Amino acid sequence: MEKNSFYVIGLMSGTSLDGLDIVYAYFIEKDDNWQYEIFNYETIKYNDCLKEKLKTASLKQAKDLLKLHNDYGSWIGNQVKKFIAKNKIKNVDFISSHGHTVFHEPEEKFNFQIGNPYFILKETKIPVVADFRSRNIVFGGQGAPLVPIGDRLLFSDYKYRINLGGFANISFENSNEETFAYDICPVNIVINSLVEPLGVEMDRNGELAAKGRINQELLNKLEAIEYYSAQPPKSLAREWVEKVFNKILLQFEGMSVNDMLATIYEHIAIRVASSVTTDGKVLFTGGGTKNKFLMKKISEKIGEENIVVPSQKLIDYKESLIFAFLGVLSYCKTNNCLSSYTGAPEDMVCGVWYY
Repeated sequence: MEKNSFYVIGLMSGTSLDGLDIVYAYFIEKDDNWQYEIFNYETIKYNDCLKEKLKTASLKQAKDLLKLHNDYGSWIGNQVKKFIAKNKIKNVDFISSHGHTVFHEPEEKFNFQIGNPYFILKETKIPVVADFRSRNIVFGGQGAPLVPIGDRLLFSDYKYRINLGGFANISFENSNEETFAYDICPVNIVINSLVEPLGVEMDRNGELAAKGRINQELLNKLEAIEYYSAQPPKSLAREWVEKVFNKILLQFEGMSVNDMLATIYEHIAIRVASSVTTDGKVLFTGGGTKNKFLMKKISEKIGEENIVVPSQKLIDYKESLIFAFLGVLSYCKTNNCLSSYTGAPEDMVCGVWYY
């Protein structure tokens, strides 16, 4: 392993439950600047059984949750082995794994990502770095978002970087060159749960929402959610969706799914637009970027000329790329979790290593 160049496999499983994102990338530091190249990438879709286990993980008894933690780690390790063999990969310095978030309650000083790194190590025989959130949370931070340091060092050409995944999140630098970031609002975690009873995984291209009408009463209630007026650092999680967002939706139980979706899309577009100014380029990535109707609503509010949508590869794999990079920074003992957006007392190096 050269001093400042690394071949890394990055792993990411998001709240949308689309599958396990795997990326194989190369990072090199030149003149104090980091550069990257993505060689191979793939999303391993979850079968119905595993998807249901992950979806209901927070409801399991302790023993069953720990078993899932181990089984899922073993499954991940096997998928990585297949990925390495399929792509004839010869050189991997380490694996950097986000895991799948089951609990994220920083105000209670805990979080838990399943996918036991020891089992990934056991299956692959490759060092693993994981658990990028716990240290930050224990010392008073949100433990989220984690992507902004990668945005700052790898995607500094854009004024704002927005990812539309289970949640929409944003990162940017202020006039003092400090990085700020936070979760904007829920996106696919809510949309997907509304359409699943219809027998579909997603509202493809926003076709269902496009048929609906905006309900002003519901929109007003969503816009009045207290989280939106809170100042960063702040972050969202599944628990918040269940306690706050879904509680509002339940008040409109008789509403058609199309109308509810149309209203939620409008809400997302308003929240995203309120997070940016119109004097800079905005890089959009994440699965929500493929939703044509959602992107149309966002572009109407912030201006199409300000929106940059990159290659499909970067749309789908930017987060797993950055988790690979978080491992690089951890290995180099370089701060990869900054106080300006997590709320911790100081910048810190996060990530636990398994050899």
